[in-house]
Amino acid sequence: MHLIVGLGNIGSKYDVTRHNMGFSAIDTLSKKKGISVTKKEQNAFTGVYREFGQKIMLAKPTTFMNNSGLCVSGLVHFYEVPLENLLIIYDDIDLVPGDVRIRQRGSGGTHNGMRSIIQSLGSQDFPRIRIGIGKPKDGFDLVNYVLGRFAKSEESLMEDAVIEVAKAVDYFVKDGVDLAMNRINIRKKPEKPVSLEKQDENN
Repeated sequence: MHLIVGLGNIGSKYDVTRHNMGFSAIDTLSKKKGISVTKKEQNAFTGVYREFGQKIMLAKPTTFMNNSGLCVSGLVHFYEVPLENLLIIYDDIDLVPGDVRIRQRGSGGTHNGMRSIIQSLGSQDFPRIRIGIGKPKDGFDLVNYVLGRFAKSEESLMEDAVIEVAKAVDYFVKDGVDLAMNRINIRKKPEKPVSLEKQDENN
């Protein structure tokens, strides 16, 4: 079985906040797969679908972010999920808004949810998808920033990001983390500016 966990905080006041991008990704995935993520177990809401010959569980922890490890370790141990089949989706301030990156393993960095998971599992050797939310401006409180909502100018970027995450999950389940990384971890090339001469020709 594959276990896909999106991190966030339970409660309507946290909906669509920067720190809940993991939840947003799970919501997008569940709609795409036509399932509900409503079963209560192991400090989580879960839902299951089958695809590519695999059983895939989606999960949203019902703990607050700082205790995400209770949920993840509970599900991993109860269902005997190999760590290479565990995939955590979460927000990352070290990536620009809308950027999506896959890693095979690594530390939790400054993310308290990831720190909790690594501590509970006793390992950092599991794949994860990071969704960029950007850093706050100098002098802006980090907690208020991550618990805040996106600017209007960022909303379309984040909608595209969760669609990209859904693709990444499919690649991960079907072909493994290496191929998923190869397909997702490619930065989009900026569009070349149109020269003044070219603009004059088009007018």
